[in-house]
Amino acid sequence: MSQNAQLAELSRAGVSVWLDDLSRDLISSGRLAELVETRSVVGVTTNPAIFHAALTSGTAYDQQVSHLRGRGHEVDAVIQAVTTDDVRAACDILAPVYERTGTVDGRISIEVDPRLAHDAEATVAQAKELWQIVNRPNLLIKIPATAAGLEAISRVLAEGISVNVTLIFSVERYTQVVQSYLDGLDAAALAGHDLSSIHSVASFFVSRVDTEVDARLEAIGTPAALALKGQAALANAWLAYAEYQQHFESSDRFRSLAGRGARPQRPLWASTGVEDTRYSDTLYVSELVAPATVNTMPAATMESFADHGVISSESSTTRFAEPAALFEALGEVGIDMSDVFAQLEREGVAKFDTAWNELITARSSAACRHS
Repeated sequence: MSQNAQLAELSRAGVSVWLDDLSRDLISSGRLAELVETRSVVGVTTNPAIFHAALTSGTAYDQQVSHLRGRGHEVDAVIQAVTTDDVRAACDILAPVYERTGTVDGRISIEVDPRLAHDAEATVAQAKELWQIVNRPNLLIKIPATAAGLEAISRVLAEGISVNVTLIFSVERYTQVVQSYLDGLDAAALAGHDLSSIHSVASFFVSRVDTEVDARLEAIGTPAALALKGQAALANAWLAYAEYQQHFESSDRFRSLAGRGARPQRPLWASTGVEDTRYSDTLYVSELVAPATVNTMPAATMESFADHGVISSESSTTRFAEPAALFEALGEVGIDMSDVFAQLEREGVAKFDTAWNELITARSSAACRHS
């Protein structure tokens, strides 16, 4: 089977195509392997909402869940077992990509329990546990970029464990994430770990920024406010990419670490499904093309880009002067971006927490019905 031309072109432009989805059916049907072959997919991300959708639909997990419950496993342990089994299987499917890309791609992410988002100690403990259970070198442990998460990120990296930092909304928080990554690499080097074996991506959320800012602009309702709709997310992402270049392409600190084998922490564009139907359904793919980035797409977004996606003709290097002016204009019409980012982080943690709790409740109810 041949690669899709649009997605292959995206890959040639330096964007790693990752799928933001995973389920037992996707693995066992051969569909994931097919996406690797035909859609340029070189990585997979998961989150609590994805696992909630997978485990509460269909019957793919029923036999394993019944077996584990029959052996006395509590619901949390059952969920951990089935999700880590899926992630391990996906790691094995992507292993050839991992080798072919020099261990840069072929990566699969699994998130720590979202209920631990504000507990650094517990996050570190579970990250180490998940790393040992999955036991694959192409695994990434997802840790949210909360205040507690920043500490946990450095400590987990110091153990030689690769990390996907998730739920990043602001450039300010992204800069803190970069510092946590560099601190973690310094500690890992002191502990004797091979820095070339440690990998990280920084998941910068995109569409949710437009959703929140657009709602506030509509509430203001003035012509000046409405004229700014649909621009904040891309501007925010390009500001983050400029920070990436500053920290990983021209800083003495990273240059020193790179001399010892360290890899750059690539920006990963997350939340790239378009929620407002008035915008192009490939907006957050077509307009975020830059070298050394990852775009993790929901299946529908990936198929849309495969069908009619077009890479923006505007060079990424021309974009960095515009976002600051846009943010100034947003402030002038009454948008407090600091408040936007704080709210998005709270909501992001809460959404994953809710999905996890609903999954536990659903699996507990199913177990009672079958007992």
